[in-house]
Amino acid sequence: MPSPVPNVEQALADHAAVAALPPRLRVLLDEALAGEDGGEDEAPGVLLDTLDSLALLNADGEAILAAILHALPRAAARLEPKLAAAEPAVAALLDGQRAANQVWALHAERSGQGNPEGLRRLLLAIVRDLRVVPILLARQLAQLRAAARLPEDERIALAQLTRDIHAPLANRLGIWQLKWELEDLAFRYLDPDTYRRIARLLDDKRTGRERYIAQVTATLREALAAQGIDADVAGRPKHIYSIWKKMRKKDVPIGELYDLRAVRVLVDDIPACYAALGVAHALWVPIPSEFDDYIARPKHNDYRSLHTAVVGPEGKTLEVQIRTREMHEQAELGVAAHWRYKETGGSQRSAAGNAALDRKIGWMRRLLEASSEGAGELAGGLDTELVEDRIYVLTPRGEVVDLPRGATPLDFAYHVHTDVGHRCRGAKVDGRIVPLDHRLQSGDRVEILTGKVSEPRRDWLVVANGFLASARSREKVRSWFHKLDRARNIQDGRDLLDRELKRLGLQQADPAPALQKFNTATLEDLQVMVALGDVGPHQVARALLEHERSARDAATADGRELAVRAPRRKAKAPISAFTVVGVGNLLVQVARCCQPVPGDAVRGYLTRSRGVSVHRADCAAFLRLSAASPQRVLPVEWGRAGGGHEASVVVDAVDRKYLLKDLTNLIAQEDAHVLSIRSDSGRHGQQRLHLQVRVQDFGQLSRLLGKIDSLPGVERTRRG
Repeated sequence: MPSPVPNVEQALADHAAVAALPPRLRVLLDEALAGEDGGEDEAPGVLLDTLDSLALLNADGEAILAAILHALPRAAARLEPKLAAAEPAVAALLDGQRAANQVWALHAERSGQGNPEGLRRLLLAIVRDLRVVPILLARQLAQLRAAARLPEDERIALAQLTRDIHAPLANRLGIWQLKWELEDLAFRYLDPDTYRRIARLLDDKRTGRERYIAQVTATLREALAAQGIDADVAGRPKHIYSIWKKMRKKDVPIGELYDLRAVRVLVDDIPACYAALGVAHALWVPIPSEFDDYIARPKHNDYRSLHTAVVGPEGKTLEVQIRTREMHEQAELGVAAHWRYKETGGSQRSAAGNAALDRKIGWMRRLLEASSEGAGELAGGLDTELVEDRIYVLTPRGEVVDLPRGATPLDFAYHVHTDVGHRCRGAKVDGRIVPLDHRLQSGDRVEILTGKVSEPRRDWLVVANGFLASARSREKVRSWFHKLDRARNIQDGRDLLDRELKRLGLQQADPAPALQKFNTATLEDLQVMVALGDVGPHQVARALLEHERSARDAATADGRELAVRAPRRKAKAPISAFTVVGVGNLLVQVARCCQPVPGDAVRGYLTRSRGVSVHRADCAAFLRLSAASPQRVLPVEWGRAGGGHEASVVVDAVDRKYLLKDLTNLIAQEDAHVLSIRSDSGRHGQQRLHLQVRVQDFGQLSRLLGKIDSLPGVERTRRG
C-alpha cells in the first residue's frame, strides 16, 4: 500500500528513538501514520530534530510517541479515544502540549508587558505530567533552528517566546544541552547586531585561544598523570549569550572576562577533585577571590563542582572547573536544577511557591535520571505524590496571579487590591457568574464585580463558610472591622451568635462555659471576638454543646437522669409555663423522653443539675425514677405561658405519591409547625414517619392526630 505521507513515514522509519519504541506503542504509531493524508502537519525536519533532542535526554517511549502525535494533530484526534483507554500517560502528555498553547497565546497577547515569570509558573501548574516540559523545549529548539526560513515577524515572535518561557525553564530544570542553544538562537534573532559583534570578536581571537587552550590542557593533563590522577581535560565551550550577560553584569569589555579561556577537568571521585585542584594551583598562581567550592558547600539546587581561576601561561587568566564524571552528567542532562543563583528574579517568590516548584524539579530530576522502564512507573505516581499547593489564575488582561490552592474569587480580589476586596459584590470566572466561595482552578480568568462603597461581610471571616482560603485576605477583612467602634462590633457579634445558637436550640444556654474556654471576662468581650473573626460562632456553639453533653453524661453515670435528649436541639419551655407547687425559683424544663403538652397530666422530678424535669404522669422513664427516688417527685401544674411545645408523632401509612405533601399541608392548616421529619421504609410498601411538631396545647395536638389519621393511606397515628 503506498504511503500517504512518504516524507514523515520514511523519516520516522529509520530514527533510533522510533525503533526503540515498545511494541504496543509502535502499533499505535503505525496506525496513526497509516491514516495520515498530509496537510498541515509539522515539517518532518522539525519533528526529527525534536526527537534527536529527546533522545539526548533519554526520553521514554511514551514521551517520544506523544511528541510525534502532537506533530500529527489529525492522527492524534483520531486515536484519542483509544489512547484515553489504553495509554492514559500518552494522552496526558498530549493534553499537556495542548494546554501549553494557552500559555503561548497569553504570551502573544501580553507581549512586552511585565515579567513572564507568572506564565512560566502557570505552565508548570497546568501540565499533569512534567515530561511535557522537555518535549516543549525540544520542539522549540527545533523550530528555532529552522526559523531562518520564517518571515521576520514570526521569527522574532518565536525568539521572544523562547527568551521569556523556554530558555528560563530549561535553565530551571538544568537541561543545559538545550538551554545554551535556546538562549543563543533567541539572542541571535532578537539582537542580531550585538550577536554578530560578539561572534566576530570571538572569531578574531579563536585561533590564538584554541592554540592557548590546547597548550594548557596538554600541560595540565601531563601534570595530573604524573600524580596518578585519571582525568579528562578539555576546553570548555563559551556561549555568546552568556558572554554578553557577563559583559553587561561586570561592565567590562570582552577581553577582560576571566572565563573566555576555560578548561574542564573530569575525574572519578571527590578526593580526585581536590587532588586535581592542588595540581592546578601548583602549576599556576591561583586568584583567591575567584575560588568557589560547590562540593563541600553545594548550591541550594544541589549543583556540585570546584571553580577556580589562575594566572596561566603568558600571564593570561584561565578558569578551571573540576568535577566528577557523575556530577558532569547530572549537570549536562538536567539533573542539577541549576537556576536559583542564575535567575535573580526568582528571589521574589514566596516560600510556599519555592517549595512547590522544588518538588516539581525533584520529580523532573528523577524522571530524567530513570531508565525507560523506571520512568514509566515514576510518571504513574505523579498524580498522587506531586501535590501542587498553589494555583495560577488570570486577570481580565491576562496577567497571572499566584494564589494558595483552594482560593476563591474573594481571595483573588484581595490579592489585586485591598479596596477591591472590600468592595467585592460578585465575580465571573471565564465569563460565567460564580458564588464568592467558588474554588478557583489554574488557568481560570477571573473578573471581580465591585460596588461603590467598602462593605465587607462578617461571615467572610468564618473559616467554615469557605469564603477566604488565604490568611492574608482574612487579616485584611479583620483589620477593616477592627476600625469600627466597639458598640457596633458587640451588636454584630451578638447577631452572629444569636443566629447560630437559635439554629441549634441553644438560645437559653448559659454562656459561662464559652467565656471560660475562650478566656474572656464578659459576654460582650466574646461577642467582639466573634465579630472580628477571632472566634467563630460555631466554635462558641460547640463549646456549649460539649458542656451540655458532659453534664448529661455525668448525670447518666450517676443513674440520676435517664431522659433521652436530642443532642442538637434543646427545647425548653419557658419557666412560667409551669408552676411547681410549694416551690419557687427553680429551673423547669420539658422532659425529652415523653414531651408533655398543655392538657397532659404532668409530674415533676428534681434532677441533680438540671432543675425540675417535667414528665407526663404515665411516662415510663418517670415511673422508674420515682420508684428509685420518690423524695425527688414534685407536683407541677401547667401555667399560662404560650410559645408552643414540641411533641413527637409517629404515622404508619401506605407509601404513596404525595403522602408527605398532604401531611405537611394538613399540619400547616392546623396552625402547627413541622420541626423535622424522618421516614423508615418497611415491607410491602409500608412506611413509618417520625415527626417532630410544635403545638400550642394538648387540644391542638389531639385534633391534629385525628385529622392525620383520616388522611388516605394512613393506617395509624400516635404520640411518639
